[in-house]
Amino acid sequence: MVRRPGDRLRGRRVPVSTSWLRGLLEEPELISDMGLPPGGLRNIRMAYARSLCLRCKGKGLCGRPDCPFLEALRLFCSSMPDVGLDLEGNSPPAVFVGRMGYPYVSVGPLVPPLKADTAFFDRPEDWHGLLLAEIIRMRTSLVRGKFVVNVRKPWKAGKLMERTLELALSKGPVGSELYFRRRPKKVLILDEGVQPFGPTGPIRSLEVDAGRWDRRLEKVYSDTDLRASEAVLWLYDRGVPVSEIQRAFSVGAMGLGHLRRLVPTRWSITAVDSIISRGLVERIRDRPPLDRYLVFKGSLLDNHYVIILLPGTWSFELLEAWAPGALWNPSARTCVISDWEGWRGRTTYARPGGSYYAARLAVCEALDRMGRQASAIVMREVGPGYKFPVGVWQVREAVRTALRSRP
Repeated sequence: MVRRPGDRLRGRRVPVSTSWLRGLLEEPELISDMGLPPGGLRNIRMAYARSLCLRCKGKGLCGRPDCPFLEALRLFCSSMPDVGLDLEGNSPPAVFVGRMGYPYVSVGPLVPPLKADTAFFDRPEDWHGLLLAEIIRMRTSLVRGKFVVNVRKPWKAGKLMERTLELALSKGPVGSELYFRRRPKKVLILDEGVQPFGPTGPIRSLEVDAGRWDRRLEKVYSDTDLRASEAVLWLYDRGVPVSEIQRAFSVGAMGLGHLRRLVPTRWSITAVDSIISRGLVERIRDRPPLDRYLVFKGSLLDNHYVIILLPGTWSFELLEAWAPGALWNPSARTCVISDWEGWRGRTTYARPGGSYYAARLAVCEALDRMGRQASAIVMREVGPGYKFPVGVWQVREAVRTALRSRP
């Protein structure tokens, strides 16, 4: 169902087709964690109409052709580089797989006009402590080249896809040359689920230097009998950063051979967070309960966190409070959104979106280190200083950092 501008939303359900999720991966549990559950949003009711922005987060549920928040952010980030018909630079490496038009999506590398060590540009695990403006400035320097490909038949894109895959699995920055069909446009797409990037343009050719693949990623790529979830956990247990696993997952580098396909970046981030945290939950549910109450605090980019671990069996809850004037909350009152799961886990997509799975992963990692299970509550307060979405990595890393500190 396509919503038109002017359609009223107050008191109405918002049906969304979920047919694009069917058959995306081989595991039904993962499908439910990656996107909308069967039935879409029909069972989710708004507390009041002005909270729609918290549910939507730039997906266009209000029916407006342009999100007023994203439009303001695009205007703010007008310092992106001017790019001609060709570009040479070192990709971190980084790749973006779009979701619009699925299963025909736009895919391509992210390359800054820099011949330097750019690995830091796509390594959010190391961004803790950076200012919001520094992250925006760094990420908007990444120019996105794109070409359209069928996610189920990526090989039909020929050398463009082949070289994009080589770049995605490389260990360290990769020298790249992009040749565009037309000059990239300065249209910034800011999304709560993914990191921002800079100008975007269609490419006719891509050249990459011969780089070294990470042997762990190469092993997973070569094993066409290894299920995607098993591959993700195998890589995680061997120390591959979550952001690198997410990148490899998005370019279809893992899973059973006949089921491999590209996964939009936004979905791959949530999918990997979900797979790893579910794997950790399986471990910690067999551990003894925590024997005391623990409270941790942390802050990042005007996002403030309180994590409470209580003695008891495994359960998890995330509560998000968005202050007036904060991103996605135009109202004059604080908006709250939350969701939870019990000992058996959950089978539907959490209402807070990707931040739920990012926080759950960080909590599960901490409990796994402690060798305990517990009931966990994560409270996130988003202040008015958080005006630009930089991705759910900041939730994962902020909670990780807080749980490494003294309670």
